[in-house]
Order: sequence, then structure tokens, then C-alpha cells
Amino acid sequence: MATNSIEAQFVTFSLGDEIFAVPVEVVREILDHEEAFKIPNGPDYLLGLRDVRGQGVPTIDLRLKLGLSKTVPTPHTRVLVLDVPLADRLLTLGLVADRVFEVTPFRRDKIEAAPDIGVNWNSEYIDGVVRRENGFVVIINLARLLSKEDAAMIASRRAA
Repeated sequence: MATNSIEAQFVTFSLGDEIFAVPVEVVREILDHEEAFKIPNGPDYLLGLRDVRGQGVPTIDLRLKLGLSKTVPTPHTRVLVLDVPLADRLLTLGLVADRVFEVTPFRRDKIEAAPDIGVNWNSEYIDGVVRRENGFVVIINLARLLSKEDAAMIASRRAA
């Protein structure tokens, strides 16, 4: 069995044809999709609140946050309930994914830096990419994806 220094575990999921991953340690649970309780005046990617075992959890459409088209729920659509460590607290968040695949190990030495494409491109939320036979897996850094303003707004909506 490999040690933690060689491999890290990730939950893989899709948005359209693209595969993404988050570290397994931030994933609290994976739920079937259901409509969230709408919150007025939020950004378009904030779908609303979802009741998760008695806790109101803000739920976001990652597709919209990444500039893709809005999620159209299917029987495969899932919500990953995540505990995202921020500088000053732990942010619990629901993340809508088109499909969740598996928990899989990636060798740390196989995780490449976000590619430089020669233009101004916001890749700071990408922790790395992993090559697979059928393409790439993009590892998302959720703390960097959510700006300080996003995280504060989501936390204040949850408290409301």
C-alpha cells in the first residue's frame, strides 16, 4: 500500500465532458440532487440552501462559477457536500456535479501544474492536472475558487 507522501486520494466528478477532482478529505458526503431553497439577490451560481442533516448548506452550481452553461439536472446529478478549509474557518458548501465517479488515488509526482496557455487566464483555482488515457482531470482548489467576497457572501446567506 502506498504512503500518503506518494499518493493523494481524490473524488472525481464531471461537468459536461470535463473531469474534475477535489481532495477526498474535504468531501463530507454525496447526495442525490434536489432543488435548493432559493436565496434572493445572490449571484447566479448560488442555487440556494439545502437541508443536510438539519444544517442549511449553501449550494452552488460549479458550472456557472466556472463560466459554463447552467446545470440541467439528470438522474446522475449529485451534490457533493464539502467542508472547505478557508484561512479563518471551515466553509460547508454543496457543489452540484453532473456525475460523481469514484474515489481514486493520484500519484503526487504525476500531478502537473496548471498549463500556461500564453494569455491572461484565471487558472489560480487549479491545483494541478493529471493525465489519463482519455484526457485530463483538473484538480480544483475550492478555497481559491471562491474569492473572499464569495465565501463571505455565502457564509452570510447561510446565517440569514
